[in-house]
Amino acid sequence: MSFEESVKPGVEIVGADGVHVGVVDALDGDRIRLKRKDVAHGGESPGARYISVNNIASTEGGKLWLSANADLVALFEEETQSGRPVRL
Repeated sequence: MSFEESVKPGVEIVGADGVHVGVVDALDGDRIRLKRKDVAHGGESPGARYISVNNIASTEGGKLWLSANADLVALFEEETQSGRPVRL
């Protein structure tokens, strides 16, 4: 299965530590858009969140595994459309 085939809506994204980060909404060019409504995070984010496909280390067990631990994800999330880092 190719990388593009494994990035489908509903697939879970986890950090290198196995902690839940989000759920794929769509593949948008070289970025993955995360679902705004995520029960595991207890609600809905105010705007779309994106993660570059360059931050995906592997696809195993039906999940996308990031190259960094979940607590570092906010450092490389991107804003809607602009691609700029999210302001912390």
